[in-house]
Amino acid sequence: MKRRDLLPLLAIVPTATARAQPAPAGSSWSPDRPVRFVVGFAPGGSTDTTARVVAQGITAGLGQPVVVENRTGAAGNVATEHVARSAPDGHTLVVASMGSHATNAALYRDLPFDVVRDFVPVSLVALSACLLVVHPSLPVRSVAELVARAKASPGALNCGIAGAGSSQHFAAALFEHRAGVRFTQVSYRGGAPAMADLVSGRLDLMFTPVVETIQQVRSGQVRALGTTRRERSAELSDVPAVAEALPGYAFTSWLGLFAPAGTPAPAVARIAREVAAALRAGPTRERMEQLGYEPVGSTPGEFAAFFAAELPRVTELVRISGASVD
Repeated sequence: MKRRDLLPLLAIVPTATARAQPAPAGSSWSPDRPVRFVVGFAPGGSTDTTARVVAQGITAGLGQPVVVENRTGAAGNVATEHVARSAPDGHTLVVASMGSHATNAALYRDLPFDVVRDFVPVSLVALSACLLVVHPSLPVRSVAELVARAKASPGALNCGIAGAGSSQHFAAALFEHRAGVRFTQVSYRGGAPAMADLVSGRLDLMFTPVVETIQQVRSGQVRALGTTRRERSAELSDVPAVAEALPGYAFTSWLGLFAPAGTPAPAVARIAREVAAALRAGPTRERMEQLGYEPVGSTPGEFAAFFAAELPRVTELVRISGASVD
């Protein structure tokens, strides 16, 4: 998503959205100790990896180390609550995913925090699409062929998902909804074990984040039929967009930075500027693209508008998918 695509969203930011604490004109901010990026998922995962890439990329500009702290549990809710309760001084931020900050708000009742009231958006870091991939033994080589096969034998194809409300689940459910087909969805505790079963042939297909499957595609362990982006990816230009065969279909998830509500506006603005600078060019952007992400680096206002539009979109995805938690 380019910055020009974010700007029209500024008009829809709700007045209830948490704001950074105003500061006198001309004031500035610099951290006086290490800044913490809190991640709600285990080390080595896609969110953790991205957090470390961005943290390294902005450390020099901030003049203080940016350290990643993993606080796992409750699908990211443990980390989110921790940051909501942290001092709003610019030194603690949560690296939020669509799942941890938007999906959880739609799935969980009685959360001990409010994603709008208790946080101020800092920067949209990156967008992430999925790839529709199949085991090489499946005799389909296009989205159209997959749809035809699924319509001929409803429920015969096994589709792996990384649990209810995951990107894999949403992308697959939206495809079923748009194409009028039905897969047998097989739920796993994470994307890695699902991918292992796809590679081994126990599954027929998956919709899986690019960052988690690009190496398997390049090595020929799985066959990519399409990307869930609206258009083809520069990194995988030979893989068509699913929308080329299924008009109107698109699915992306995202990663972004949020600070506790009340964080001084100069602190929010300074961190956002450093993130945008790191993602604009150079090794940080290159590494993000190698991982399969589309780097963004937005202003706080742009991210606030984006997030305001995401909440109803994700709520609709929850409805379509039937996702629920016990």
